[in-house]
Amino acid sequence: MATRRIGILTGGGDCPGLNAVIRAVTKHAGGSYGWTVVGIEDGFQGLYLRRWRELAQDEVRGLLVRGGTILGSTNRANPFHYPVKLPDGREVVRDVSDVCLRHLDELELEALVAVGGDGTLQMAEKLGQRGARIVGVPKTIDNDLSATDYTFGFQTAVEIATEAIDRLHTTAESHDRVMICEVMGRTAGWIAMAAGLAGGADVILVPEIPYQLERVIEAVATRSRRGISFSIICVAEGARPVGGELAVEHAGDATRQARLGGAAQRLAAALEHRIEHEVRVTVLGHVQRGGTPTAFDRLLGTRYGVAAVDLVAAGRFGHMVALRGNRLEAVPLSEATGQLKLVDPAGELCATARATGVELGAPAGA
Repeated sequence: MATRRIGILTGGGDCPGLNAVIRAVTKHAGGSYGWTVVGIEDGFQGLYLRRWRELAQDEVRGLLVRGGTILGSTNRANPFHYPVKLPDGREVVRDVSDVCLRHLDELELEALVAVGGDGTLQMAEKLGQRGARIVGVPKTIDNDLSATDYTFGFQTAVEIATEAIDRLHTTAESHDRVMICEVMGRTAGWIAMAAGLAGGADVILVPEIPYQLERVIEAVATRSRRGISFSIICVAEGARPVGGELAVEHAGDATRQARLGGAAQRLAAALEHRIEHEVRVTVLGHVQRGGTPTAFDRLLGTRYGVAAVDLVAAGRFGHMVALRGNRLEAVPLSEATGQLKLVDPAGELCATARATGVELGAPAGA
C-alpha cells in the first residue's frame, strides 16, 4: 500500500534547526508525494497521551528562522521506561510501548519520522524492532552521534559559544582576569573544542581528557610571565579533574539524568587562591540551544527532512539519514546509536589545539 499518512515527532532536548526539519518533511511529503503529515506533540509523550495534529503546508511557512520546535519536546518520555503518576500521587516507571504502538496503528501511519539524539533514536530503534516503521533524523547540539559527521544544532551552539568567548576576551583584558566560560557537553567535548579553538581560548577542558589542575595553573602563569595579564578558559560541563567526579547540580531520578552544573565554578574555586588574577565564571547553559539557527543548520535540517521523506518512500525503515563528507546516506538505526562519537585525545583536533599553544589539561598521550 502506498504511504498516505506519515508522522513526525521531535524528542530529547530542543535545538536550533528542528523547525527546519519539520518544514522540509511537511513540504516535501505534501508537495512531492501528496501525503498527509501528522505532527506528534512533545515527542513520545504525545504518542502515549494521544496528542497530535495534522500539519498543513501553511503552518510551516516561516519556520526556517525559528528556534525550538513547534511540536514541543521532552527528554523524560521513554516508552519503555515511562513515569506514570498513580492516584495516590506516587510516581512509578512502566513500559508503555504497547500503548504507543497501538496509537501508531490508530493514527494509520505508514511511517514515523523520529527526530532526536542518541536517546530518542534508541527508543525509535526498539519500537522498530516491535514492528513500527520508523525513519530517524539525527539531532543534538553535542554532535556525538557516531554515524554522521554532523548533527544539526551543533554549528549554531558553536557560533553562540564562540561569540561569548569573543566578548569575554575584551572584558578579561580590561580587568586582568581569568575568565572561565562553561559550555554544554556532558560526555562529548565537541562544542568546547570547536568554540574554544575558534574563540582563541588559552585552555580547553573536555570530558574526554580529565585535567590536571597544575597544568591549568601553569598555563595561566606562563602567560603572566610573558606579560599577558588575562586568560580565557573554555570548559565543558562534563569536564572533571583527574580522579574527580562530575560536577552535579541536581541528582536524577528513575527517568532523568542527573543535571550537571558547576564544572566552571569548581575550577574557579580551585584556581582563585593559586593564581594572582581574579577569576570570573560565565555559564552559557541553554542559551546555546535557543534562538535562530545558523544558515548551516537550516540547510542541514532541510536536507535531512527531505532525505527522511525519501527514505519513507523507498521503504527503508529502521534507518537514519546521515551526513558523510558532503553526501547524505542512510545508515541503520543500530549503527547510529551503537556508540557515541567522542573527541579523540590523540586526534587531529586536539593536536591542532596543542600545536597552537592551547592547554588541554593533560600531556599528549596521557
